[in-house]
Amino acid sequence: MQTITTGKPVKSNSFVKETFPVLEMTCAACAVSVESMLKSVEGVKDAGVNFANQDAWVEYNPAIATPEQMQTTIRSIGYDLVIEKENKDEVKEAAQQKHYEAVKHRTIWSSVLSVPVVIIGMFFMDMPYGNYIMLLLSTPVVFYFGRSFFINAWKQARHGKANMDTLVALSTGIAWLFSTFNTFFPDFWHARGLHAHVYFEAAAVVIAFISLGKLLEEKAKSNTSSAIKKLMGLQPKTVTLVLEDDATKEIPVAEVKPGYILLVKPGEKIPVDGVVTSGQSFVDESMITGEPVPVEKTIDEKVFAGTINQKGSFRFRAEKVGAETLLAQIIKMVQQAQGSKAPVQKLVDKIAGVFVPIVIGISILTFIVWMIWGGDNAFTHALLTAVTVLVIACPCALGLATPTAIMVGVGKGAEHNILIKDAESLEQAHKINAVILDKTGTITEGKPEVSDIIFAYGVQVNYLKSVLLAIESQSEHPLAEAVVRFLQKEKTLAVNVNRIESVTGKGVTALYQGKNYLIGNIALLRENGIKVSPILQASIRQLQEQAKTVVAFAEDNDVVAIIAISDKIKATSKAAIQQLQDRGIEVYMLTGDNQQTAAAIAKEVGLKSFKAEVLPADKAAFVEELQAKGKVVAMVGDGINDSHALAQADVSIAMGKGSDIAMDVAKMTLITSDLTSIPKAIRLSNQTVAAIKQNLFWAFIYNLIGIPVAAGILYPINGFLLDPMIAGAAMALSSVSVVSNSLRLKYSSLL
Repeated sequence: MQTITTGKPVKSNSFVKETFPVLEMTCAACAVSVESMLKSVEGVKDAGVNFANQDAWVEYNPAIATPEQMQTTIRSIGYDLVIEKENKDEVKEAAQQKHYEAVKHRTIWSSVLSVPVVIIGMFFMDMPYGNYIMLLLSTPVVFYFGRSFFINAWKQARHGKANMDTLVALSTGIAWLFSTFNTFFPDFWHARGLHAHVYFEAAAVVIAFISLGKLLEEKAKSNTSSAIKKLMGLQPKTVTLVLEDDATKEIPVAEVKPGYILLVKPGEKIPVDGVVTSGQSFVDESMITGEPVPVEKTIDEKVFAGTINQKGSFRFRAEKVGAETLLAQIIKMVQQAQGSKAPVQKLVDKIAGVFVPIVIGISILTFIVWMIWGGDNAFTHALLTAVTVLVIACPCALGLATPTAIMVGVGKGAEHNILIKDAESLEQAHKINAVILDKTGTITEGKPEVSDIIFAYGVQVNYLKSVLLAIESQSEHPLAEAVVRFLQKEKTLAVNVNRIESVTGKGVTALYQGKNYLIGNIALLRENGIKVSPILQASIRQLQEQAKTVVAFAEDNDVVAIIAISDKIKATSKAAIQQLQDRGIEVYMLTGDNQQTAAAIAKEVGLKSFKAEVLPADKAAFVEELQAKGKVVAMVGDGINDSHALAQADVSIAMGKGSDIAMDVAKMTLITSDLTSIPKAIRLSNQTVAAIKQNLFWAFIYNLIGIPVAAGILYPINGFLLDPMIAGAAMALSSVSVVSNSLRLKYSSLL
């Protein structure tokens, strides 16, 4: 089902479908809990929760269920539902920022207070009043900075659920209570020939470590709403309306209706979709098409909202306004693609759902077994072993397994010009088996440049360059600007040409010192009866086969030069594509450019699969087509036109020199234009996922061995009973081994 992103209910027989932001979700297990509770509300037909964008959609019968009832149900398990009609997104964003600051505050202070507790507990355990100092410092860590673990565990328990919070609350709570008892009543153990150990450092460190993991997760989560805001910001707030008496009036864009005549001045953004009625200009449509060359607009040409008018001014008739515009459709498609993804099911959260009840069960079973068969010291052994099981099974290593590897992986990516915005994309990248590359700005530089100027035999080259510069300097065409840049680099000096005329869509003509000059396309040459010599004709064909745009320069009836303008292929594009293909990855190129140019570019970079003349929606549809075939698809692009496809892809990669929108939608950004960063990102994902699996393996091996030993399985064999202090040290050692293994990533090669 697709997510409805408006605040208004949409009727579906007797049911309505509405979207609500969800607050306070911190893991994928939270999303599962919220979804199941929503479905349990009477009158709710179906519901889905997306952890990635923190939204829930609900299909319900308003005669039976109300948003207020749903909100009350969700609040009962520790989350919240935003049901206000106005400013939903602002409320959600403010709540997320507030939550992040709270986690940050909790992490800093719990870490600061834990350090002296660890130092005393590990090195100065016999110092006077040491236990009381540790009690004083660890109490606020456990019950104030760690209170959310206890609150959430209680709310989960009330509904028969358990998550990582449950295990953290139980292990730290029991360790603290046990240690407090031993601090005030040490004689209880001394009378039984045992030392009264305390485990305040274990309780405090667990809270600090798990809080750090939560902070890393919160920081990693991308805020997709900023991308939507920037897209919406492409539309101007006010427009210039042309009245019947030819006067003009400024009105808000929301008041524009189809049929209104609007004036667009140089440098302004076009407010709505429409058709030009008078005037002429060039419009930068790169944010829609991705192509760098501005498009000439004359009478009856279509214009689109969000595109930027360049030097001329024109009037146009509004045809599509509001949600009907192409820009609004792109915004809607991006929202739907972001909202349609399944919640990220983090491996650790899945494991915790089984691991937590098992550990609690083992602890209880251990206590019961020792009480029955423990002999003279049954209660002492029962209590010690039950606590030891909980301490040794603490989820510290488990909780750190993923975030530490992700943190190191993200840092290593940044060193190699790969900015990774969330853990999901880093985990997914190693599965990629299809890569889609946008052409302009991704495979190519995205800038039209003069590659060749070929002069006819026997002409005055320097003189003609001066005339050419003079004429092109007065043209508004972007190809003319490329010629001007080229000649200025060669230190060419322009002559003074006054009589210049533009020929719409074809070029310019000029008169200088009694001679007629013409700069334009082949059609303009034919119109003026100018023939091209066989030698130059051969050069033109050769250049066109290389996907270059050819402009002719004629003096009277002779073509004196041809100018080739191209969008250069990046130096690393071919090597990067080859590396991807060598890994068995299918590589496709999509472009809004013509078939001839696309074919030439594809051939040059070694690509067999490409599509030309595609629209933004076609790119996203192609991503879906590959996904339907079971492919894990990476989309690489740099323009607003790529944003829908980027949002749809399994892994989205933006070129850092592209639009802000593309970078916001994408989960990875290459801050270099070097495409070889893509195979590097895939290798980095491989290494990171391997480190996560190794971390989890060692965390579980540790628990698999440690828990039975803590429960006293060796006691009947050799009389060995694990001391809770050793269990605490083993727990710390497991965390150190996980962190150390993650740090190995730093020194691995991405080449």
